[in-house]
Amino acid sequence: MIFRSSGEEDETIVTMLASALRKDISFGTLRPDQKLKINELRARYGGSNHSMRETLRILSSEGLVEATSQRGFRVTSATENDLRDIALVRGEIEKLALGLALDAGDVAWEGRVIAAHHALQRAEEAVSQGSDDLTALKWDEACRAFSAAVIEGCGSPRLIEMHRRLFDQSRRFRLANLREGRLNFAARKTRQRALLDAILARHRDQALTLLQDDIQADLWAEP
Repeated sequence: MIFRSSGEEDETIVTMLASALRKDISFGTLRPDQKLKINELRARYGGSNHSMRETLRILSSEGLVEATSQRGFRVTSATENDLRDIALVRGEIEKLALGLALDAGDVAWEGRVIAAHHALQRAEEAVSQGSDDLTALKWDEACRAFSAAVIEGCGSPRLIEMHRRLFDQSRRFRLANLREGRLNFAARKTRQRALLDAILARHRDQALTLLQDDIQADLWAEP
């Protein structure tokens, strides 16, 4: 189809705006609790009033933006309590999903986990040498892809969607740890390899423990 309807054009614009705001929230360009005024956002990112409101509605559904009592919007807070809550819920959701995946996942699922692990190791090696925004984004996406691959064999679209949203909400904390040099890449490599081996061997208890450890280390500074 050569021509798009206005609705399709609006959808494309909203997708682009959401991606731009998501990135700036994740990197702290848009700060926690910062008020988001439609006119200021349009001047910075473009789009119409309608497309920007729809963008903020989407980010609100993802937990990155909150509606205020004055019917405006602000960036969601990023306190230590927020971090603890995200880590808690991520742990419960991902362990449940991995347990189901270990029961139902087939050889094709194992292959996707292996491929995602290989890509993550390449990204970790690159970012550990020093990172600009592009390298950091590629690393963050590799983290997401491995985490998603680990649980995708669970067979539950709702668990997978909940994982996606929580992973997005944890992104700011993970990238902050990267920027501040608080990630132990040697420990991460060892833990991620052990997690992969436990999954392939279908060692449930070990895999679930390592997954919990990886979530904690993903969000909290390691010694």
